[in-house]
Amino acid sequence: MIFSVVIYSAPYTSESAANALRFSQAVVDNGHQIYRLFFFSDGVHNANKLAITPQDEQNLQVTWDSFIRSNKLDSVVCVSSALKRGIIGADEARNHDLDSQSLQASSNISGLGQLVDAHMKSDRVISFG
Repeated sequence: MIFSVVIYSAPYTSESAANALRFSQAVVDNGHQIYRLFFFSDGVHNANKLAITPQDEQNLQVTWDSFIRSNKLDSVVCVSSALKRGIIGADEARNHDLDSQSLQASSNISGLGQLVDAHMKSDRVISFG
């Protein structure tokens, strides 16, 4: 079965982002496919490479990044949600004359067309948040 997962919530405001990660790991572990992860609204904070958590807490941003990289997943961060929340990729940093970026390298910034595409090419689209 082919899944896409939409993450609406920030990493530490509720259990939704952690639940989305556990669900996604279970999908892969059980031999299914993830077509796309789509981070939307406050969920874009899960792709922030500048977040630092206390040593005794799980850093969800690093865990998401590692999961995406190790499974070679397509991970998309909504452009309008990201820019409003300071999640900036290399292209956006250049376009807005900024000297840094905050987007994890494992994700790409794109528009809602990627979410529509995920709905069309997945058997199930599961939302968290």
